[in-house]
Amino acid sequence: MRRSYVIQGIFWVLVYILLISAPIWILFTGELPPGRELWRELSVSLGFLGLAMMMLQFVLTARFKTIKAPYGADIVYHFHRQISFVALAFILLHPLLLFIFSPATLALLNIFTAPWRAKAGVSAVILLILLIAASVWRKLWKIEYTRWRIWHGVLAIIVVALATTHIILARHYLNTPMKQVLWISYGVFWIWLLVYVRLVKPLMLMRTPYEVVSVTAERNNAWSLTVQPAGHKGFEFMPGQFAWITARNNPFEESEHPFSISSSAARPETLTFTIKELGDFTSRIKELKPGEKVYVDGPYGHFSADRHQHAEHLVFIAGGVGITPFMSMLRTIAERGEKRQLTLLYANKDWENIIFREEIEALQKMLNLKVVYVLEKPPEDWSGETGFVTRAVLERHLPKAEQRNVVEIFICGPLPMLNAVERALADIGIPYGDYHSERFDLV
Repeated sequence: MRRSYVIQGIFWVLVYILLISAPIWILFTGELPPGRELWRELSVSLGFLGLAMMMLQFVLTARFKTIKAPYGADIVYHFHRQISFVALAFILLHPLLLFIFSPATLALLNIFTAPWRAKAGVSAVILLILLIAASVWRKLWKIEYTRWRIWHGVLAIIVVALATTHIILARHYLNTPMKQVLWISYGVFWIWLLVYVRLVKPLMLMRTPYEVVSVTAERNNAWSLTVQPAGHKGFEFMPGQFAWITARNNPFEESEHPFSISSSAARPETLTFTIKELGDFTSRIKELKPGEKVYVDGPYGHFSADRHQHAEHLVFIAGGVGITPFMSMLRTIAERGEKRQLTLLYANKDWENIIFREEIEALQKMLNLKVVYVLEKPPEDWSGETGFVTRAVLERHLPKAEQRNVVEIFICGPLPMLNAVERALADIGIPYGDYHSERFDLV
């Protein structure tokens, strides 16, 4: 399985490189416009490269399972975020080179006298900067997630449409059938992608609804939502994966949120999501009633012990509600009767806020499981680990591995904890490929 994912990952990287570079290769086919300097051609090439990247951003967020399987959804979303800065840099270099080598082109910034091709281009750049800024500083600007998501999609569509209009009106590089076919193909593909994401995918979800079975209170203001397929078979999943949930709305509305599945993969006929109250949507989970319809889009993610069957020892490092994917793994391992060595390092604020505490204690008796609690505010008689999951804590409890891939480490929790634990593991000398993080801070 691991070799298969590597091959798939390399394949999709090569496809991505081919698609973003295709406009440049085809750019110089056929007869070029006469009298155009090298710096001008470089400027145009960078603009095409940036636009191709922007168009492919829609693919990265369209949740094609085949594309995301080799990397995991969190890695793909992280790439989507980082590559947007690269695309912006290329797009900004397009006009900057013109302004530097031909100052007269600064007149194109005058919205009253500039030709329409320039107005479309400048508008695209301004809106792209606004789009990226709103994503980077969404929390600082206190933009609610659903509202941000709607406007993020709207602005992205407008940006690509304006940039494409800019190319069509400029006309310098649409002078051969191959170039025309290329940009028509990109346009058709882009429109098809929008239709799939906004129409086809929601219609598919409408045909496979789920019903609420129960909503159970857990510690630390968390709730376990259990659902079952309504009139269909549902889906199988690997323990540790997640799904997007839409509740009290239909799939056509931008109101879905990602949550880890906490139930056993050995019982896919029902799904349980353990959700902590952290915002508007999560605070309303407890209000759902048995029989209500919800829509579940999944499974997604590569964060699963099932992808590492070779490992002899699994280490789970959880913080707070980050225990949810590990509960799915532990429950699944218990039902399968696996005998692998397991270590759980579970960080919490205090003893009373430990979610699933009793069940974890019961699982210790069923599994080859060592549990280490790390408490920020321990009770007076506490003799276990205190504070945070530091390098010292890891060195005391991580199993020793003489070779790679024998011990696989999984980390899920608040972002500061993830970053700190990853740095500590690197300092200890754990190879990068032997630890895996689940990040839900996607925007």
